[in-house]
Amino acid sequence: MRLIDRSLTIPARFDQLQRASAFVSEIAAAAGFRDLQLNRIELAVDEACSNIIEHAYAQKPGGEIRIHVHVELGYRIVITLIDTGEPFDPGTVLPHKPESDLDESQAGGVGLFLMRRAMDDVQFEFNVKGVGLDQPERFNRLTMVKYL
Repeated sequence: MRLIDRSLTIPARFDQLQRASAFVSEIAAAAGFRDLQLNRIELAVDEACSNIIEHAYAQKPGGEIRIHVHVELGYRIVITLIDTGEPFDPGTVLPHKPESDLDESQAGGVGLFLMRRAMDDVQFEFNVKGVGLDQPERFNRLTMVKYL
């Protein structure tokens, strides 16, 4: 099985969202994802990075997001986002109800809803202890998987 492994670290700023999406999209396209699947991957990455910037780094700007893309050609893409911002419990976020009127909708939850709908698997890990020279002492990890 052929593999692709690439990483990119970006400043946790909204002006870097296009760079993050383009990086992942280029790899996903090379792996064979097309049209709707490619759009969903881009949407998930954009939402995930936006949430990290807006929530994890809200109280400590200047952080970074490390994006790692692992592709098993013909099978799946695994996108891992690592940050050192504040952790949160996704279970405390009220689920978004797509049938509700936008004016009546509660704040929050839309990004998580979109990521989970766009990808086949979404897993959060918080306060992970780093175990290598290239890893921070503590970090948060979001892993998203899309199958071909």
